[in-house]
Amino acid sequence: MSHETTRRAVLGAAATAPVWGALPYRSAKAQAANTIRIGVMNDQSGLYRDISGPGSTQAVRLAVQESGITQRGVNVEVVQADHQNRPDVGSTVVRQWIDRDGIDVIVDVPTSSVALAVNTIVRERNKVFLASGPATSDLTGAQCSPNTVHWTYDTWMLARGTGGAMVAAGGQTWFFITADYAFGHALERDTSEFVRQAGGRILGSVRTPFPGTTDFSSFLVQAQASRAQVVGLANAGGDTINSIKQAAEFGLTRRGVRLAGLLVFITDVHSLGLQTAQGLVLTETFYWDLNDRTRAFTQRLGPVPGNLRPSMVQAGCYSAVLHYLKAVGEMGVAAAKASGVDAVNRMKAMPTSDDAFGEGTIRPDGRKIHPAYLFQVKAPNESRYAWDYYTLLQTVPADQAFRPLAAGGCALVRS
Repeated sequence: MSHETTRRAVLGAAATAPVWGALPYRSAKAQAANTIRIGVMNDQSGLYRDISGPGSTQAVRLAVQESGITQRGVNVEVVQADHQNRPDVGSTVVRQWIDRDGIDVIVDVPTSSVALAVNTIVRERNKVFLASGPATSDLTGAQCSPNTVHWTYDTWMLARGTGGAMVAAGGQTWFFITADYAFGHALERDTSEFVRQAGGRILGSVRTPFPGTTDFSSFLVQAQASRAQVVGLANAGGDTINSIKQAAEFGLTRRGVRLAGLLVFITDVHSLGLQTAQGLVLTETFYWDLNDRTRAFTQRLGPVPGNLRPSMVQAGCYSAVLHYLKAVGEMGVAAAKASGVDAVNRMKAMPTSDDAFGEGTIRPDGRKIHPAYLFQVKAPNESRYAWDYYTLLQTVPADQAFRPLAAGGCALVRS
């Protein structure tokens, strides 16, 4: 397939979703001036579909509905597109969205390499980027932007949670199987720091092509040959599922090797099944069954495509858009559309509160702050009902869950 054919197919997928809260007839110019346009971009068809995909769009639409902004006479439109986990495709879509279609805010964008490209474009165009899907902590570090809020999780948080727990439990020697792009590199880097600080050693690593790797056997053989106590899986989605399944087939865990799924989502556990996933330790910032508020949110959202429970990425899309629309309501549509920096600054000035994440704040570097949770996957006989998958091991307070503000190297942070 030619590049132009791919481009046309991808841009054609960015179809406009139904408008919420339609207004009485007025001129097209007046209506556009009172319309907030939200673009949800993610993996709609590949290995990250279940953790983001159409479910993120569903969560955004719920946020629009529950924000109350349409009842105040503001029009909101939601569009979606598939970036195919490719920075060139994502960049093309975002430029078209902003320059031709008048999109005001970009939401989600899993795949860190795509997110970093979007981060740059949004800053150039002075729009808003609400990053729920990407993991790289560089979005609030060297690549921080006054137009971006990094909402749900990041590689530093994952490394502190899962990596720190594995070292504390005796996993002193590590080997990494790493997805070969920005996310995998950042996750390996941040986890390695925690391992070394705790007195552990990194025995080696191997990079796996992304996307497109389905057979991890040769990489698992290298990990086994290293004699490391822990194999750190610095990957996500379908790559994590395949890695864990094939590690079980190779009998790695029977030989005493511990797997550290550094980014595991509840949809991954569902795909693996408790028989295979039991005992995995993982870190998330949202779990549908964590408390009454998360259960209430999940019930209102309903099953996401595939009859799945929401992932933390999808919950993050809901939470981020809800807060953004609250800011728009306070500052007015015209001001929010005129300056993404001003809209983000208004978001930072307001405390956050929603049923998915509870109470929180947004720091000057754009990092959204909330607690993180260390979970262990239940054995089959411990699960009492559908999607009852996690046992809570530890709650990491919001002020400890993410990298200290002064340590990220963000130019927005005054020393």
